[in-house]
Amino acid sequence: MTVPASLALAIGSLVVGVVAGFLIAKLRRRTDRHQPAGPTVAELLHRLIRSSHNGVVVLNRFGDVVVHNPRAEALGMVRDNQADGRARKAAEQVVETDDALEIDLSPLEARGRQPEAVVGEVRPLGEGFTVVEAVDHSDAVRLEATRRDFVANVSHELKTPVGAIALLTEAVLDAAEDVEEVRRFGGKILRESTRLGQLVTELIALSRLQGAERLPDLNVVEVDAVVREALGRTRISAESAEITVTTDGPSGLLVEGDRTLLVTALSNLLENAVAYSQAGSPVSISRRFVDDGVEIAVTDRGIGIAEEDQQRVFERFYRADKARSRATGGTGLGLAIVKHVAANHGGEVRLWSKQGTGSTFTLRIPAHLGSEAGEAGTTRSATGKQIPPAPRQEKTPDRTPRLVGSGPDSTDGGKL
Repeated sequence: MTVPASLALAIGSLVVGVVAGFLIAKLRRRTDRHQPAGPTVAELLHRLIRSSHNGVVVLNRFGDVVVHNPRAEALGMVRDNQADGRARKAAEQVVETDDALEIDLSPLEARGRQPEAVVGEVRPLGEGFTVVEAVDHSDAVRLEATRRDFVANVSHELKTPVGAIALLTEAVLDAAEDVEEVRRFGGKILRESTRLGQLVTELIALSRLQGAERLPDLNVVEVDAVVREALGRTRISAESAEITVTTDGPSGLLVEGDRTLLVTALSNLLENAVAYSQAGSPVSISRRFVDDGVEIAVTDRGIGIAEEDQQRVFERFYRADKARSRATGGTGLGLAIVKHVAANHGGEVRLWSKQGTGSTFTLRIPAHLGSEAGEAGTTRSATGKQIPPAPRQEKTPDRTPRLVGSGPDSTDGGKL
């Protein structure tokens, strides 16, 4: 082949290659335009399953797990990549009948002791595949159980004084001519009616604190004034029990809160301490500023609370010592109110107690630091005067379990 012929062949090959490359690139651009941008449908479905708040498990005809989401593992529907036996058995039935089936997937250890908390539905997908979707109703079940218990407890607590008043009234009518008997039964009627009134009042207060009504706006409140008023409310009961309540010196501390609610909470703690102390034993109140919060502690040297009861004394109507509570005339709502007052102020209530030694209830409320900064560690009163906080005490080992939040659940009630 001559040189001109070779050159012509090379140029021809180059032209053919350029044209072919252009055509291939154009074809690819057309193909790309027809393909959707972003994730595929399969990828989107996988993301949907994984992000679902319900437990989702897809099973094949043999009951093997094809795909599942993290929520399914959290609900116990899948363990070690094996589906719950109840789900597999239901899936076999669904494959045979081609009809959806609802099943109970509640934890096995809880079955029979509470209503169904995890309810699943098994649906056919065709060709032997099934999907199991479960919804967790645990919160609703707990809320309903709490509501039923509350209604039952209220009914029982109201029934007792109402029944007593009815019986005592009959006794008064039968002894109408006996002045001494009328006076004796009349005193008992007065005590029962007072107890009934106190119970209704505290039920209303607890209802407001749990959200039935809008709480008052928080203002700057003097802690010393709260302590003085609470002492005034409990003076009669303390004197009757021959108990002296001592306090530390004025602190000048301020908090953000509602004065009436704070006085009620502190009064309940004081009444509790007096009711569960022996005659002549001391009860004390102390105030201090700790980590931008004000802590008001009520300490008694009474009978103390058993460790197994300490987490429950804040439940409504719970009484660690039922016989003594009846004798003192408590409603069982005092500590519930304290807990909710603290929570609604952004604070908490803590308890340390030892049987035979006594108890310390500590009400902690965020401090009002004021708009102007004085010296380090000081606050200013409403008049602008600098007020040093109570001396910061060294922290002892934390023996006081914290009570978390209030739910409904949650635990709420009292020992009064």
